[in-house]
Amino acid sequence: MFGPFERMVAGRYLRARKGERFVSIIAIFSLVGIALGVATLIVVTSVMSGFQVELVSRILGVNGHVTIEAYAGQKITDFAPLVDKVRAIPGVASVTPVLDGQALLSTDNGGARGGLVRGITLADLRNLHPISDHVVAGDLSAFQGDDAILVGIGLARSYRLKTGDPLTIISPDGAATAFGTIPRVRAYKVVAIFDSGLADYNNSVVFLPLPAAQVFFQKPNAITGMEIRLTNPDNIAAVEAPLRALIAGKPVYARDWRHANDTIVGVLQVQKDTMFIVLGMIVLVAAFNVVSSLIMLVKDKRSDIAVLRTMGASNGAIMRIFLMCGAFVGVAGTLIGTLIGIVFCWNIVAVQHFIENVTGGRVFDASVFMLSELPSTIDWGDVGRVVVLGLALSLLATLYPSWRAARTDPVEALRHE
Repeated sequence: MFGPFERMVAGRYLRARKGERFVSIIAIFSLVGIALGVATLIVVTSVMSGFQVELVSRILGVNGHVTIEAYAGQKITDFAPLVDKVRAIPGVASVTPVLDGQALLSTDNGGARGGLVRGITLADLRNLHPISDHVVAGDLSAFQGDDAILVGIGLARSYRLKTGDPLTIISPDGAATAFGTIPRVRAYKVVAIFDSGLADYNNSVVFLPLPAAQVFFQKPNAITGMEIRLTNPDNIAAVEAPLRALIAGKPVYARDWRHANDTIVGVLQVQKDTMFIVLGMIVLVAAFNVVSSLIMLVKDKRSDIAVLRTMGASNGAIMRIFLMCGAFVGVAGTLIGTLIGIVFCWNIVAVQHFIENVTGGRVFDASVFMLSELPSTIDWGDVGRVVVLGLALSLLATLYPSWRAARTDPVEALRHE
């Protein structure tokens, strides 16, 4: 498409000579603008992808891929045969019986907050690796008996709890008397503290041994649900039909991780798409800088264009020369911006810690964003979209100035020289 003559002339125009520095400086600023726009777009889309991937993976790590829950006020009795049948379904990796209940968590120093109390056996808790592998204080083997409790690091920090301290659980579903319902109150001893990586989980979920939870919530030999983990989380359809056949007629319902977290995943996807559009405007603004720099180059080279035309250069050759000049700025800026964005994403946690150490503040608040560390996942599909956007806008920006250069009348141009 571009001949050696056109490449030679375009190369000479890109190299600034004495008296032409101003045009070259504008071209450099255009290149820097495109590079910064592309880099910013890659970093933001990678962070949003990181939020989505990390949040979903951590939620799946502590909650399971499919959940069977009893209807409100109901319970699952004689659950052992049902658990064995669910485990036998092809594609099911594990099944964890749990007993969940809402309660008020109260400490001796006056702190109190609502939370989820989950009853689980010690064996199942050991298999829950996002919890068992991240015990920051205490000993998980002490999680047995009728007075043991496992709490999250967020709750422990808020109320200055440590292992051995008491934590009182107050349930509104108490005993009915002539004077009204009396809440059930029971104090438990903190035997261990975990850090799941999810702020909401660390702040408001506590674990009791399953027999102790059954006694406290007055559901002897019963559970309220089962957490099912699959060998492939995306292969929900393969287990959906046999699972629904097993629970048919029982006071329970099943939901998978996609429906349980569709609000969070949907919001993150909308934010990601919106940020792509908004920050894409930065690349568009930089593309307009390419237009202005190329127009100035065309005006500066009017006499050169006239000489080239009188020497036999065609309109197409003139247009291709200036297309190459503008395309070089766009392609170079896009490639440099892509490299900067990828390197920044690879080191984004180090950059975060550096800024926090210098400023003394917090760039990323885990209590707001549910994660304890700024995530970044480079989605090469998104990187490809950014590169295509940068190249497309840059090349489109060169069309009009190149067309104007090809339409230059050599007679009119030389008349004023």
